[in-house]
Amino acid sequence: MENLYKTDYHRWLGQQRDLLAQGQFDQLDIPNLLEAMDFEMGDITKELRAHLIILLLHLLKYDYQIRVLKDSWVQDKVMYTWLPSINNPRIEIEQHINKNPSLEPAVNEVLAEAYSLAKLKAIKELNKYIRSESKRLHKNNFPEQCPWTYKQITDDDWLPGE
Repeated sequence: MENLYKTDYHRWLGQQRDLLAQGQFDQLDIPNLLEAMDFEMGDITKELRAHLIILLLHLLKYDYQIRVLKDSWVQDKVMYTWLPSINNPRIEIEQHINKNPSLEPAVNEVLAEAYSLAKLKAIKELNKYIRSESKRLHKNNFPEQCPWTYKQITDDDWLPGE
């Protein structure tokens, strides 16, 4: 069975399912079954972190446009086109937390990790459009720690600067 686990995972998994259904517990490939379960369970914080990075990236860019650039054309014409890119990750986060309520105690820790990555991405993306080297963004253009709470950023009615 060990060989089948390594050569035809799907077939091996089907065999394990059949053995469970038939109550043939002594025939199960327990070590590999546990490994497969660990793999399938994965790191549920990984998905939360990914959605938070996307959300924070767009919130940081939105905030920078509002707070620093203060470009009225962007505010009037462009900002509202960004709302789906802010609201879509909020929906994904809410669904993920509802599906995995055990994540709730970890949201602030995951938020802190996601913020540092989102900040680097925001700097990189905003710098694509800055031609003058003296005006390029660096890590000090944004707070070191996330300036918003998890509750704020996941609130559908909240945007930075409001």
